[in-house]
Amino acid sequence: MPSWIGAVILPLSGLLLSLPARADVKARSCGEVRQAYGAKGFSLADIPYQEIAGEHLRICPQEYTCCTTEMEDKLSQQSKLEFENQVEETSHFVRTTFVSRHKKFDEFFRELLENAEKSLNDMFVRTYGMLYMQNSEVFQDLFTELKRYYTGGNVNLEEMLNDFWARLLERMFQLINPQYHFSEDYLECVSKYTDQLKPFGDVPRKLKIQVTRAFIAARTFVQGLTVGREVANRVSKVSPTPGCIRALMKMLYCPYCRGLPAVRPCNNYCLNVMKGCLANQADLDTEWNLFIDAMLLVAERLEGPFNIESVMDPIDVKISEAIMNMQENSMQVSAKVFQGCGQPKPAPALRSARSAPENFNTRFRPYNPEERPTTAAGTSLDRLVTDIKEKLKLSKKVWSALPYAICKDERVTAGTSNEEECWNGHSKARYLPEIMNDGLTNQINNPEVDVDITRPDTFIRQQIMALRVMTNKLKNAYNGNDVNFQDTSDESSGSGSGSGCMDDVCPTEFEFVTTEAPAVDPDRREEDSSAAGLGHSLLSWSLVCMVLALQRLCR
Repeated sequence: MPSWIGAVILPLSGLLLSLPARADVKARSCGEVRQAYGAKGFSLADIPYQEIAGEHLRICPQEYTCCTTEMEDKLSQQSKLEFENQVEETSHFVRTTFVSRHKKFDEFFRELLENAEKSLNDMFVRTYGMLYMQNSEVFQDLFTELKRYYTGGNVNLEEMLNDFWARLLERMFQLINPQYHFSEDYLECVSKYTDQLKPFGDVPRKLKIQVTRAFIAARTFVQGLTVGREVANRVSKVSPTPGCIRALMKMLYCPYCRGLPAVRPCNNYCLNVMKGCLANQADLDTEWNLFIDAMLLVAERLEGPFNIESVMDPIDVKISEAIMNMQENSMQVSAKVFQGCGQPKPAPALRSARSAPENFNTRFRPYNPEERPTTAAGTSLDRLVTDIKEKLKLSKKVWSALPYAICKDERVTAGTSNEEECWNGHSKARYLPEIMNDGLTNQINNPEVDVDITRPDTFIRQQIMALRVMTNKLKNAYNGNDVNFQDTSDESSGSGSGSGCMDDVCPTEFEFVTTEAPAVDPDRREEDSSAAGLGHSLLSWSLVCMVLALQRLCR
């Protein structure tokens, strides 16, 4: 070989060694990346015009790149914000469901109570006039306590209702015996005979069962809507870990750094990233589903035997009928009380001489238990609960479904039909790793997100506990029990403020019946004419006696 040839080769080989690896290819332009980067609102001063060496990159592949350090930092923050917004947007349905339905149910319930109180007041003013107005605080206190219970007050429904009937008996006893003076001690003795004498017939017992069941179910249901709303609002605000943020950046914006801003992540790649980032949220799903199931069970009770509307709408009629029972049995009740509590002292002459300011009008409006008024919040309980049930069913498995819902968004991934032309974390090609299962413990081998499975998110665990507590309350409410007053009653059911269900079975018979109703059909008013005639004659006689007594009192 001629010596000059060797002299030429040596310099050429040195030159080849000194050239960059891609000296034979023209450096690619970053024009497309610049356009996409600027569209995000970032300054184009951060981005080069052509690819540069990528040794400075900490997340994306350290190959020739269009990304500077500043770009990688900003796009990393951008991926975090987009992820947080995606989770919030994807969970928007479940959050708005609980917010709007809680508002509607609460509005309905409050208006229902207000309507019932107004109806009772109007009816009793027309029926009893001044006699009612002088004793109206007894009824006002009843509704005040019912409202206080509904809004979370520490009210034992059974004790409160017992107290209402005891107070009503004291007032009625004084009215039907105006010729006597009764001391506080004597009236306290009278109230002790409420259960023994049953002066109001069977109304207090039936109403207590109906009111406690219905109010426990309604209050617990609205509390469940509150808990669901709070949990959904809290869980939808995620705080991604550093490992999650790195994975998000690599998935969403490393294509920018490789000069491929239009290439979107592979669907399965996205699923692994989201399952790693939302592992703790997926762990919420089991308790969430149990909570939704319990809500649906209580909703069925509200539609059926625990229907608060069928209890509150005719409550004025029921209490009026109880008062009629007291009027009809006034002489027997008085005789037994005098026997048990002693003969009372005669009233002063001035009091016994007053005339009765009002007569008793016993014509009450008829009530059909099948009616469902639409006055409260412009709807009925049946329609409202049906709507809520439909939305609750759609919210099951919402947290484990988040990764799938996000990765299905065409703004995020290339979709399932484009598995070859998508970003797999390294290049534009098919994503090969298997998809991880849901939940924290299943992320131990997640190829995309570094997840510490030994450290569950304490915030998520708090939400799981809140759901567990609420689910327990809902199960109790389904059985007619108030968890706040467990074991406080002497009732055989041992259920405190919500007695009336034994062995987890509640009878479906729910409507009020009078003590004179035929046993064969408890839901219909008595139609037997002879029995009705006897009832009217007894009522007329007792009313005559009462009016004469009141006339003597007020002269």
